Order: sequence, then C-alpha cells, then structure tokens
Amino acid sequence: MLIIDGHCDTLLELYKNKRSFWEDNETGHLDWLKLKKAGIALQFMSIYIEPEYKASCPLSRVLEILDFFNQLQEEGNGHPLTVTTKKDLLALNEALPHVLLAIEGGEALRGKLSNLRILFKLGIRSLTLTWNQRNELADGIWEKDSGGGLTTFGREVVQEMNRLGMVIDVSHLSEAGFWDVISLSEQPVVATHSCCFSLHEHPRNLTDDQLIALKKNQGVVGINFYPHFLGEKPNRITIEHVLKHLDYAVNIAGIDHVGLGSDFDGIELVPQGLENGTKLPCLSERLCQLGWKAEEISKVMGGNFLRVLQQILPEE
Repeated sequence: MLIIDGHCDTLLELYKNKRSFWEDNETGHLDWLKLKKAGIALQFMSIYIEPEYKASCPLSRVLEILDFFNQLQEEGNGHPLTVTTKKDLLALNEALPHVLLAIEGGEALRGKLSNLRILFKLGIRSLTLTWNQRNELADGIWEKDSGGGLTTFGREVVQEMNRLGMVIDVSHLSEAGFWDVISLSEQPVVATHSCCFSLHEHPRNLTDDQLIALKKNQGVVGINFYPHFLGEKPNRITIEHVLKHLDYAVNIAGIDHVGLGSDFDGIELVPQGLENGTKLPCLSERLCQLGWKAEEISKVMGGNFLRVLQQILPEE
C-alpha cells in the first residue's frame, strides 16, 4: 500500500522558521524522518504565496522557495526525489519518500502562460488555481457572493495545464469556478485538501453535487485534517472526525475518488490522533477496524491519487 498525501505547506514553514528538514523535529508536522517513519511514498509539497507577496512579487517568492527546495536536495544528496513524469511514479515505494511540487495560488503566473510553462520546466506539477481571494484566474471561495468563476485567462490556464500534464487543484476555488473547471477540463480534476459540506457547513468544504461531479470527472478529493473544516468544536476534533469525512465522501463520490490531503504545516490545529505525519498509518488501521476491505483502504490512502497522476503527468 502506497501512502500519498495530497497537500502540505511544509516548504514555506521550514523556510520561514529555519527548521531542519533532515532532523526529527518536535515542532512542525512533517520532516524527512517523519515521512520515512510513516512510509509516505509521495508527498505533495505546495508553495503557498503569503498575502504580502501576492500583489507585488508572487513569482519571485515562488522561485525563492523553489530554490530553497533545491538546496534541500543538495544537502540530501539528491533526496527527496521529485516526481515529474509517469516514469517517476514507477519508483514510488514505502521506504523512500518522493515529492510532487505544487503552487498554491495562480498569482504566481502574473497573468502569463509563459510563466506557467517555465514553472512546469522547473518541476512544478500541480497548481491550486486560487487561494480564498480573487486573482487573475478566478474568484476564490471567500468571493463567492460575486458569483465569479474562471476568467478568460483562467480558462486558458486550465487548457494549458491539460496540455502540459499538470494537476488542476480546485480547493479554495469559488463554486462557480469549480463548475467552470469541471466543464472545461479534459483531464481529471482534484480538490487536494477539502472536506464535506454536508457534515460541516464551512465554505471551504465541497457539496454533495461537487463530490459527485469529481466522480464523473474521474477526479479525487483529498480530505483535509484542519479541525475548523471537520466539525463545530475545533479543539475537540479527533481522528474519528477525519474518518467520518472519508466515509461520507466515499459514500457520495465512490471509493475511487477519495484520498488524503492533510494540510500539515499549514494548519495551527490538528485532530487528536493525527498530530503529525507519523500518524497517517493510524488511518489505515482504523479503517481496517471499521471493516473496510484492504483494496478500499489502499485506494483512499494513496491509490486514487496515483491513478490520477498516472493519467495526467507527461510520459517522461
């Protein structure tokens, strides 16, 4: 069974807090040793663009964090290995963590498809189109009252990402934007770190109709671990709430369209029982105790994300 986590903010957290990636830290949710201990085969690592950089220099900030990641690889003699192609997926295993690089926020493109293509050449393989606010691609979820979806540029980005072989991430996107992407994309779409609106009515969570749409699109929703998305009392959220959202999403979207999207190192609260990356195997243990079949557990823990990547990423 391969464990794949669809979203974390570890790169920025490491960079800003000067925390070592190679040591087992008491602070922080993920590091190299935690990834290895948990047997995480592939970790999506997203470069989040902080608000103070979005207006003036979002691309420069992304390149700054990307350079930091490259320095980590130099320190680790080539590790962690990055996944950029279908061929790279063949090397995934429990003993050696791999990374898929992502960007959280289309501001990084600065309104130019050329920047998207350059970032692709630098190894970026996934883009969360918006954060919560409006940008040049679309409205974010906090702009939902405007009814705005994809802009003309946003539509061009979706089409170019399809052509290049990049994963389109609709977490944080306005509902109108979500439906625009679903209608436009010729490839599966993912919501890397979202939960279920029917269980907890938070704007960041997906409705049943959206979950069904991801199923029809052959996409995946990665269930987020952020307590504010999981229930009414954030300080009392446990691993059981994550299991409820996993189970509900499977009931609505189907067993082939649900995965994990921890949001580790991007959230200030975590569920009891999922304090850091080493606890991810606890989810598979609890799912087994709840009567899930081994094949079902394998799909949710990583198999579904793997299927999508096998379809979308370029050959070599």
